[in-house]
This record gives sequence, C-alpha cells and structure tokens, in this order.
Amino acid sequence: MSKPKKSGPAIFMYCVIGITLITSIICFYLYYGNVYKTEMILWIGIIAFTIMYHFWVRIIMGNVSKLFKKHINYEQWWFKEKKFEKGIYELLRVKEWKDKALTYNPESFSLKQHSLEEIANTMVKSELDHWINEIISLTTLFFAIPWGQFWIFLISAIAAMIFDAQFIVIQRYNRPRVVKILGKEKILLSKQQ
Repeated sequence: MSKPKKSGPAIFMYCVIGITLITSIICFYLYYGNVYKTEMILWIGIIAFTIMYHFWVRIIMGNVSKLFKKHINYEQWWFKEKKFEKGIYELLRVKEWKDKALTYNPESFSLKQHSLEEIANTMVKSELDHWINEIISLTTLFFAIPWGQFWIFLISAIAAMIFDAQFIVIQRYNRPRVVKILGKEKILLSKQQ
C-alpha cells in the first residue's frame, strides 16, 4: 500500500515549520551569540519559534493520538451532539464557512475510500486531536518564564485555541448528519436480512 500524498495544508504546515525553525535559529544565534544583539532580532526569533512550536506539536500530537484511535468511537457520550449545540452552530453560521476550512488529510473523509462508520470515527479522532491542541496551546504561556512578556504568549495561546476551536465546531456540526445517515443505512440493512 502506497503512502498517501500530502495535502496542500499539510505541505503548508511543514513549510511553515521549516521556515520558522530556520528563522528562529538564525535570530537566536545572532542575539545570544552577541553578533547582532537587538530586541527586534530576539523578538523575531521568539515569534518564529512560537509559530514553529504551535505547528510542530499539532503534527506530533496528531500522530500520538493515533494510539488511542481504537478506544474512541462516535457512539461515546462526549462525541454525541448535545441539545444546546444546534443553537450555537446557527449563531456561528457554521454552515456558511465550514467548507472553507483547511483539512490536513482530506482523503480520510472520502466516501470513495471509507465507509460512513469509518468517517464518523475519523471525525471523532479529528475532534479529539483538536481538543488536545486546545490544551497544548496553553503551554506557550511557559515561554514567558525565560523571555517575559506574558501577554504576548497569552495572545498566541488564545489565537491558537480559536484556530483549533473552528475544527472542533466543524466536526461536531457534521458528525450528527453522518451518524443519522449511518443509522438509516443500518436500518435498511437489517430490513433486508
């Protein structure tokens, strides 16, 4: 079985990681090596490092969470739609923007390659990944210990959490529709037997 081709968003993430890693290394070398020690160089390095960190840990945790894939499914309580959610989705107008969000691995949601049940469970895994990312986003607050400026890292953490929240909302918005179709499919199969 061949390895799936990287999607545009995945390639973008790896490019951002590479560029920001190189930028932060150069800036930290210039600043801490006393080659060109200015606040601007230090903060360009810190910002590049923080961006790289946010992207890198998301890829790492996406791979780590695969270990739990067999233990989670769309029928578990946490992943079922709650009564209050529909009102929130209408308020946020999710239907209007959900298809514009980037997908790291679009093949995993393809009906040509996967059953509805597999897609529903992939949606659960994706949601879990983004919940984990919500928590990880807060870890950038620890960067204020060596570098100060807590508020900058707080803004970074909040921005990252908002970014991940959109994907949680999309999964929670779409999954009940997939589960409903899946339920109808199961009823039809049981009647045919």
